[in-house]
Amino acid sequence: MAEEAKPAEAKPAARRAIRMAAINGMVEGMRYKGQIIARSNKYDSATMGSGLVGFAFGILLSVIIILVPVILLR
Repeated sequence: MAEEAKPAEAKPAARRAIRMAAINGMVEGMRYKGQIIARSNKYDSATMGSGLVGFAFGILLSVIIILVPVILLR
């Protein structure tokens, strides 16, 4: 009789393992998505913080690119 009770006890443990694997998979998915959102937020913050400096650099570079050939061709 003791041998018959062992397989019956193993079934709930196997079910729990399957449920835990599914839960672990969902948690990993949430963790991955959270990391992507955090990374995107950091990128957006860095872009917004350096926007004015980048704009000024772009204007300066375009003025140099336009004026240098004009000065050299005179």
